[in-house]
Formats: sequence, C-alpha cells, structure tokens
Amino acid sequence: MFRFTVTLAALAVGCAGYAVPVQRVADAESAASAARVMGADSVPRAKLHLELANEEIARAQHLIAREKNERADYELRRARADGELALAEAREARAKRAAEEVLHEISDLKEQP
Repeated sequence: MFRFTVTLAALAVGCAGYAVPVQRVADAESAASAARVMGADSVPRAKLHLELANEEIARAQHLIAREKNERADYELRRARADGELALAEAREARAKRAAEEVLHEISDLKEQP
C-alpha cells in the first residue's frame, strides 16, 4: 500500500509539473523552417546554426516523450534562437549578394562610353 501511494504521489507531481511546451515546439520549428526557406543550407554559418536548431528540436522531442518537459523547454528556447540566427545569417548573405550585384552593375555602367 505504501509503495502504491508513493508511486501515485510521484505521478501526480509529474503530471502537475511542467506542461508540454507545445508553443515552443511550434516556434522552434517555424524559425528553422524560415531559415531553410531563406536558403540557410547554402550559407555555411547559417547552415551550422540550422543544424544545431534541428538537433535541439530532436532532443526536445525525445525529452517530451520522456516527460522531461522543463528540460525540453530549455532545448526549444535554444533551438528557436539558433533557428532565428540561421535565418539572420541567410538574410545577411542574400543582402550581401544583392549589394555585390548592384555594385557590379554600377561598375559596368561606369565603364560604358
């Protein structure tokens, strides 16, 4: 009887503890997806952060399955940050390429008689 009560109490604490971070999962996956769409896979620094975000999301899902929601929440916060950083790196690379193209066009126009 004592063992059953202790087990039941432990389950109640586990259930009443940290909630499944559903919104954080969505936020992290959204950040990673946006980075992929922006072309993070073709920018080395962005690709690194995107890979980190994907690994953190996978770890978080594993932790959620094991009901370690607080730790999963931490991983998902990092995943979102890494996804957003990958997105920023990809945007920066795209902006630099566009600026280089404009400078090249200006140079070509200056060379024309």
